[in-house]
Amino acid sequence: MKTIIHPADQRGAANHGWLNAKHSFSFANYFDRNKMHFGVLRVLNDDIIAPAMGFGTHPHDNMEIITIPLKGALKHKDSMGHEEVITAGEIQVMSAGTGIQHSEFNAKSDEEINLLQIWLFPKVRNVRPRYQQIALPDLQSEGILHQVLSPKEEDEGVWIHQDAWFHMGTFAQGQGVRYAMKGENTGVYAFVIEGDFEVAGQVLGKRDALGVWESEEVELVANSNSSRILLMEVPMALPRI
Repeated sequence: MKTIIHPADQRGAANHGWLNAKHSFSFANYFDRNKMHFGVLRVLNDDIIAPAMGFGTHPHDNMEIITIPLKGALKHKDSMGHEEVITAGEIQVMSAGTGIQHSEFNAKSDEEINLLQIWLFPKVRNVRPRYQQIALPDLQSEGILHQVLSPKEEDEGVWIHQDAWFHMGTFAQGQGVRYAMKGENTGVYAFVIEGDFEVAGQVLGKRDALGVWESEEVELVANSNSSRILLMEVPMALPRI
């Protein structure tokens, strides 16, 4: 087993007034040659957006983009014709493929939104762009890792053009699970959303992260009540495309 720990207080930071962002990997003006990606996981941004503010229309291509609101509501509009609001308890994915344009704004005029924006390199390029958004009604059930993303359309959660699996769960103190790897030559990037965990023998607090690879499973145990975690299993080799 190999591991790498990324403490929350060592993430990149950018405060633009309307946007307070924390970057787990090099992004925009934040650059760390030792934090370029974890396998195909390229971006993990922890964004707080001020009321009624957001990102104007901008382009993407050949990237799998996942948005998970943790608090508040996000207004989305894109060049595929979608105009949606995504709220905490939901997940959104865009396969940018041959190219899309979209905008994202805080849908509330009186409260901040906190969201995770995650980018993965796809396993195939220049696919037809697509959009998907679903509710995750079971996330409040304690002691269970719920699959929220996979490579297969028929599986639980959203799906993307990559051999990746995301799971989220809320745990009481002392509760834990063993997560078995689903893919070949994959690793897990564990990101603590709330509370405290021990993951693969490492003690993690809120917004700390741990990458684990060359292992068949990852064990986690919550060290406090209402602890919440996101596991992202991704291929460790970048696609040759």
